[in-house]
Amino acid sequence: MANGKTSYVCLSCRVSYKQAYGRTRQRICPRCAEPMIHAGSAFAAPRRQDIAAWRTLSVLLNAGVGFHKSCCGGPGYRPRTLRDVRERMTYARRSGEPVAKALARRDVP
Repeated sequence: MANGKTSYVCLSCRVSYKQAYGRTRQRICPRCAEPMIHAGSAFAAPRRQDIAAWRTLSVLLNAGVGFHKSCCGGPGYRPRTLRDVRERMTYARRSGEPVAKALARRDVP
């Protein structure tokens, strides 16, 4: 049985490509020749012109928050706006909670 495809993202070019998953192989962006980030199989790329969405995505991926399918069907909550990201980052800083965990929270206390 063949492996399913998953998304790899180049944040500087604001593009994503679906490719077969492989742990050992580093994916290179065909546009800029820089390494790509594994985003997960449940990833849906924002429009290329939506710079705020790409900034939000950049924070998520650099913090280690991916878009992988879980047993219940989806990756769970992910912030969509920079305001949501800022709220969760502030919460993480004040509470001491890891940034990746705070970014995946649906509600911030």
